Amino acid sequence: MSNRILLVNGPNLNLLGTREPAIYGTATLADVERIARDAAQEAGWDLRAVQSNHEGVLIDAIHTAREDCAGIVINAGAYTHTSIAIRDALHGVALPFVEVHISNVHAREDFRHTSYLSDIAACVIVGAGVAGYADAVRHLTRSSA
Repeated sequence: MSNRILLVNGPNLNLLGTREPAIYGTATLADVERIARDAAQEAGWDLRAVQSNHEGVLIDAIHTAREDCAGIVINAGAYTHTSIAIRDALHGVALPFVEVHISNVHAREDFRHTSYLSDIAACVIVGAGVAGYADAVRHLTRSSA
């Protein structure tokens, strides 16, 4: 088994640090990737990160993960609430994954309360800020050890 995790960030997460800082904070995508990578390295694992605003790119990355990853951490952004294709990709590769949301989506607009991923996720981390990414990585490294 590989000791690698795929970190997937979906649409608009490239704007972290400047997009709605009252909701998402001031940490950047580079900060998020560093936080997740540091958590993986603490456990002796590697981490590969991908961010895209394009659904197909995210699906291709998920498909590739089955070749060399033991799990996935994903913040699918708005695709969480709309993408059956990303759900099918995650289900199809049969890797454990943790769904992460920086904000508490349950305290926001009604449409954000629905996730196409949560019911098949190994764990869901909501509203913990960017620290939730490290928690997600730790969950996967502990459960896969």
